[in-house]
Amino acid sequence: MLIRINQARHQLTWLVAVLLTGAWLLPTSLALAQSPTPAAASSPAAPPKDITTADIKSVSGPSAADQAKGDPGGTITGTVNDIPVSDTKAGLTLADVINTVGQNRIAINFVWTLITGYLVMFMQAGFAAVETGLCRAKNANHTFMMNFMVYGFGLFAYWVMGFALQQGGCAPNTNLGGLSPLNSEFTVNFLDGKPWGLFGQRGFFLSGHAYDVGIMVMFLFQMVFMDTAATIVTGAAAERWKFAAFAISSVFIAAITYPLYANWAWGGGWTSQLGVNYGLGHGYCDFAGSGVVHAVGGITALAVSMIIGPRIGKYTKEGKANPMPGHDITMVLLGCFILAFGWFGFNPGSTLGASGNGNLRIGCIAVNTMLAGCTGSIASLLYMWIRFGKPDASMAGNGLLAGLVAITAPSGFVNTVGAAIIGFFAGMLVCLSVEFIERLLKVDDPVGAISVHGTCGLWGVISVGLFADGTTNYGGSWNGVNGSVTGLFYGDPSQLVAQLIGCATLIGIVFTISYVLNWLVDVIVGQRVSAQSELEGLDLPEMGALGYPEFQLVTAGLGRSLDVTAAD
Repeated sequence: MLIRINQARHQLTWLVAVLLTGAWLLPTSLALAQSPTPAAASSPAAPPKDITTADIKSVSGPSAADQAKGDPGGTITGTVNDIPVSDTKAGLTLADVINTVGQNRIAINFVWTLITGYLVMFMQAGFAAVETGLCRAKNANHTFMMNFMVYGFGLFAYWVMGFALQQGGCAPNTNLGGLSPLNSEFTVNFLDGKPWGLFGQRGFFLSGHAYDVGIMVMFLFQMVFMDTAATIVTGAAAERWKFAAFAISSVFIAAITYPLYANWAWGGGWTSQLGVNYGLGHGYCDFAGSGVVHAVGGITALAVSMIIGPRIGKYTKEGKANPMPGHDITMVLLGCFILAFGWFGFNPGSTLGASGNGNLRIGCIAVNTMLAGCTGSIASLLYMWIRFGKPDASMAGNGLLAGLVAITAPSGFVNTVGAAIIGFFAGMLVCLSVEFIERLLKVDDPVGAISVHGTCGLWGVISVGLFADGTTNYGGSWNGVNGSVTGLFYGDPSQLVAQLIGCATLIGIVFTISYVLNWLVDVIVGQRVSAQSELEGLDLPEMGALGYPEFQLVTAGLGRSLDVTAAD
């Protein structure tokens, strides 16, 4: 028995010794296993093998027999067989592969930019619906036709000269293949001899060297942005604007006013170079056009509205504003939805590409856009509900648009919290601005375009200088300044200074040009329709046909009805 006890005690002692030894050896073994051996650490890495033409030729694609069976899983479509060969006798080469990779990147950017441009073009339908719905039924044909034909008048003028003035010196652009022919910017030396770009000099009629695939993509995208700016004016001047004057004014904004400011911001002009020349952040930054598109349109709308004056009956003798509600709120809100949809082209499309140069941020930009529109509509709804006791549908729609306008400039530079704040503030701001412009400035704006696009466009420009968080870097620089755009709240107050200079330029120079050009139109052609035409409605006097011919339209104060019903 004692022998057995001694044997068990000996075995237990041995087991404990093994366990203690293992507890000490295990971490050491793991550490040795995870670290390279001295021989492995000291031996140099094998040099990468150079890819040769022979290696390329050794790659085989699916056989014709396999392809004939179909490809439901998508596993044999898009292979080496689909790479174009430049010389069929030589066969596939490394140059063929590399060129295909480069062309595919540019093709992705082309397709992205074109599709987003198509979305922006469809916004024209949204503007037409919003403006027509907010006007009275007797002006439906006239209002819709202005929104329809501003596309034609503006496109023609922009093709002739507007695009050249804006983008004629914008090269290079690596997203769209270089745009090398657009290489001439007219500059003057100013303030310490620094070059100030004023306008481009290449691309008139898209002819000569401007007959280029990348330039055509740029033209289409920039043209629909210009069209957005031009159509903003039609809402503010609706119900009393002579159609001929509208046509001439639209040509002016497409050919001169819009292209000049767009050049200064996007075409290599002087405001974009405030960073390079004077160390003001990254210069004036306007990612998708709160200033370039919306504020230009809104400020031009202010100039035109001041020239033509308010609608008959808008103000009492004491100067009190009378409400003049539109005829179809459902059309208004449908138009707002169309515009919100198109804005997903407006802002994310302004990367001008989906591949390379930080362009994968398109998802962030889309979400920022969505959030700002959401908080803008909420803020407007709450403001009107608290102030007047009822939620106002038209102002909720304007709040949505205000948030979208405001986020347009900072959409590529801010985070989602910043986007939500920017949109909410814009929704409040548009309500205050509508009251200020209507009651204090005594400027009649039937649809609130000046407030939505002008006031909130300026807010969007300023918000870049406040909320840009310094996390975005599109190809390493913006406006030629290395690093990311950063606003005041994230450590760069100089960016806010650049944004304020952009706002001052909009208010001072753009307003002055717009006012002078439209004053000339007023002198030569006349901006406003006759009082009788305005009271009857512009559909028959200006367009020759009613928008709603089956209705019996009665205008208060006219003393008679327009006999236009089919029953009569």
